Amino acid sequence: MELGLVGLGKMGGNMRERIRRAGHTVIGYDRNPDLADVHSLRELVDSLQAPRVVWVMVPAGAATQSTVDELAELLSIGDVVVDGGNSRWTDDEKHAAELATKGIGFVDCGVSGGVWGLENGYALMYGGEKDHVARVQPIFDALKPEGEFGSVHAGKVGAGHFAKMVHNGIEYAMMQAYAEGWELLEKVDSVTDVREVFRSWQEGTVIRSWLLDLAVNALDQDEHLEQLRGFAQDSGEGRWTVEAAIDNAVPLPAITASLFARFASRQDDSPQMKMIAALRNQFGGHAVEKV
Repeated sequence: MELGLVGLGKMGGNMRERIRRAGHTVIGYDRNPDLADVHSLRELVDSLQAPRVVWVMVPAGAATQSTVDELAELLSIGDVVVDGGNSRWTDDEKHAAELATKGIGFVDCGVSGGVWGLENGYALMYGGEKDHVARVQPIFDALKPEGEFGSVHAGKVGAGHFAKMVHNGIEYAMMQAYAEGWELLEKVDSVTDVREVFRSWQEGTVIRSWLLDLAVNALDQDEHLEQLRGFAQDSGEGRWTVEAAIDNAVPLPAITASLFARFASRQDDSPQMKMIAALRNQFGGHAVEKV
């Protein structure tokens, strides 16, 4: 099968290689000419035989929108566009409607696997009409991990990115739980080898996971994480998960708290904690620390 792939960064570049290893032809375009097989979207489209499938792996928002807009003018009736970035599911509905006016199909695909995906495969969650998904299925099969699981047709347009968004929200909460447990273990005097405690959990425990394995890897590289600053960015999908929970009246206390914990990490001197300290001093005479 032929595939056009737009965006050859850390994810896209490895995806191109994995698809090629499966025996498919991939023609890639990236703004960085050192990474690209062709040097414009028009050249990409012209290099593919109709009916075409073009997979977009660019940042969510304006970059994805401009790419979809340009492809809408270049592609033909019967072609299919796949958005494999981290777009918001509501954008998928907009893109599908825009492309449908041109007779072009649309599939949204949440992709998980990071830098390990080339060797281990990518977990895929995709949404769209069955005939559009069927057109892309050989590529999904090439990208997914070996075995029975690892990919799912989650539902109609938007379902793939919605499922990936919830996946990332769960990931936020799991990482926060590991981080809180690690800090508590580091704090007490009685536990003398926190790294080996984490390592012992990798077999036989109910909290073993790939995230735990990665935590052990990180501790092997820097046992007490002394080389890192306590700052964590958020990709946006945690926020979208919480917003969707509000819209649907679904309680997500753990995921919401993990998102807010990342916000707290960006404050060197928390204004909220200043007020907490002041109030404790006012009602209980508790000591405060002066700058």
